[in-house]
Amino acid sequence: MRDRFSTGVVSVLAVLLAALLTGCTQSAAGGENDKGPAATAAVSPSAARASGFGAVFLGVDECSSFGKTSFTEVPCSGERAAARVVARHDGTTADGPPCPATTDFVLHISEQSQISDEDGDGAVPQGYACMRNLQPPHPGDPGGGGGPRTIVGDCVYGSGSGQVRETACDGGGARKPQYKVVNAVGARSRCPLSTALYVQLGGPQPVGCARPL
Repeated sequence: MRDRFSTGVVSVLAVLLAALLTGCTQSAAGGENDKGPAATAAVSPSAARASGFGAVFLGVDECSSFGKTSFTEVPCSGERAAARVVARHDGTTADGPPCPATTDFVLHISEQSQISDEDGDGAVPQGYACMRNLQPPHPGDPGGGGGPRTIVGDCVYGSGSGQVRETACDGGGARKPQYKVVNAVGARSRCPLSTALYVQLGGPQPVGCARPL
C-alpha cells in the first residue's frame, strides 16, 4: 500500500527538535491569559494521493510521519509513524472546536483543489488535525511545557509586556517556571486565595487559578 503524501509550508510558532513541534504563546490582559496553538503546520495534499487510508486525509486514529516541510500519512503500525490523529475538524482552529486537552501539536490543512482528492469532488477542504506523539515526550501533558492548550498542571513564566509563556514544570525548559495552574473554575471568585494569576482555559471551566512557585 502506498503512503499518501501531503506537502506544504510549515509555519511553526516553536520547534522542539523538529520531531516534536511544540511551543506555546499566551497573552495577558488584566491578569487573564489566552494560549494560542502550540505547533502548527500548513499541509496541502498532493494530486498523486494513494487511496486506502480512509475517506479523510489524516482522519481520526490515522498516523503521520514527521518532516521539516512535509507530512506523510503512513500506517500506524509502520516504523515511520510518529504521531496519531486524536481529533479532526473542518475549518480553522479559531472557528472550530478546541483540540483535546493533552494534544501535543496541531496540523493545519490548507484548502486545495486537486485532480485526485478525498471524495472525488476536486477539492480538499480546509481543516486541522489534533496530533498526539506515539512516543514520549508529550508536551501536551500537564506540566509538559507545550501543547496547543493551557490545562491544569501547566506552568508559565512572565515574558514581559504583560505576557506569559508556558514552560516545563520540571525546570527542563529554556525558562524557569514561575506560576502553576492548580485549579480550573467557572469564575475568578472561585479561585483560592493563594491565586496570583488568572489564566483563560476555555471550555466549561474557563478560568485557570495559578499560584506562584
